[in-house]
This record gives sequence, C-alpha cells and structure tokens, in this order.
Amino acid sequence: MKTALITGASSGIGFELAKIHASQGGNLVVVARSEDKLQTLKHDLEKQYGIAVHVIAKDLSIPNTATEVFNETESLGIQVDYLINNAGFGLYGKFEDSNWEAENNMIQVNITALTQFTKLYLPGMIARKNGKILNVASTAAFVPGPTMAVYCATKPYVLSFSEALNNEVSHQGISVTALCPGATASGFSKAAKADKSALFSKTKLATSEEVAQFGYSAMLKGKQVAIHGFMNQFLAFIVRFTPRALVVKISRKVIDK
Repeated sequence: MKTALITGASSGIGFELAKIHASQGGNLVVVARSEDKLQTLKHDLEKQYGIAVHVIAKDLSIPNTATEVFNETESLGIQVDYLINNAGFGLYGKFEDSNWEAENNMIQVNITALTQFTKLYLPGMIARKNGKILNVASTAAFVPGPTMAVYCATKPYVLSFSEALNNEVSHQGISVTALCPGATASGFSKAAKADKSALFSKTKLATSEEVAQFGYSAMLKGKQVAIHGFMNQFLAFIVRFTPRALVVKISRKVIDK
C-alpha cells in the first residue's frame, strides 16, 4: 500500500488526485490551507475506501512550511512513497499594476515550496530505491504569458526542474513527472481573476478529473513529461519552430480579456 502526499488537495486537480489514489487503496497525506475541506475529504475517502487520510492544514505561501509538513510526517512515521506537488495559483493583470506580496506568495508556492518538498522527501526515496514524484506544471511552461507574466514564468521552472531531476534519479528506481495541463475547469481561473479571458471563456475546458486521471497514470508509468490533450501537445511542439515574438503576441491575444 503506497502513501501519497498531495499538496493543494482541497479542490481542483489535487482533490481529484486524492480520490484516484484512495480508490487504488492507497493512504494519503493531504495538505492545503482549508482544514474544513480537508477534513471533509478525509471523512469521505476513509468511509468509501477504508484507507487512512492524514490532514495537514498549512499555508504554503509561508516560507519553510514544507519543513513543518515533513517534520510532522516524520514524527508520525509516515513513509511518503508518492510526492504530488500540485499546489499553485495564478494572478491576472499587467505586471506594473500587480501586487508584489501576492506575486511573492505565488513564487513561494509554485516554485519554492515545490522544490523544498522535493528536497525533503527525495532522500528517503533514494534510500529505499523507490518512489514517484509528480510536479504539476502547465502548458504555460512552453510560452510566455503577458498579463500573467509571473505565473507563466513559474511553470518553465517546474518543467525544467522536473526533467533535470528525473535524469538524475531515474537509475535509482525513482521517477519525476511534470504534468502540463492546459486550461482546466478547476477553480484556478476564478481565483486568478482570469475567468473572462479568451483562454478560459472561449475554449472547451478539460475537467479536473480528466487531468488528474491522465497525470496519475503518467506518474505510475514514470513518464518524464505528460501534456494533457492532443491540441496542447501539438501547441507545445509547434512553438519550438515559431518565432518567439509571434508566440508572445499570440499568447497575449489568448490570455487577454
């Protein structure tokens, strides 16, 4: 029985990933800010699947919260077999008008916490010569994003970090997968105040369940990069051969409200 630690598990893709893992008979450590939502998730999954769910309510925008989570799982003797770094959020608006504190928090969650969780749980996986890490990136990893500049800049980091780390540890029985969803009906766009952009209002959105199932399967298979949806896969490929100036202009048109 494998135990998965999932950040951002109270809603969206993380919520669906928790349900999928529980349905496979695996125990869970679920991390998010909302303890009420996590407790409801714990109750429902334990009742339905007979597994154990440990709740850790933490705000990952606070520096070194990942260490607090790690220390708690260590003190309880919980072995984390699958680390799923799903927590993340975006912000819509021109950089000149945006709030630095919010952007700093976003960098902390999308990049720093993800990296720190990996740093903390990887040594145990290496010692056991077994483990899987799923880092949720985005198709934004392949293109700059005017009016979501900082968010879109965090995702190439996740992709590059995941690919490099997978190369380092794959011979030790560990895989690192970067999941790259496109626009998804997950609550992300509303939280980012981007729900009226063409990207979210004029395209058919994948469901969180579809993306989670795709990502979970890719993690189990040890895939290095998993881009959800044929069109997203095609776009990630074609931008390699498109002039960067044009890519940025098209990206701006797609993201604009």
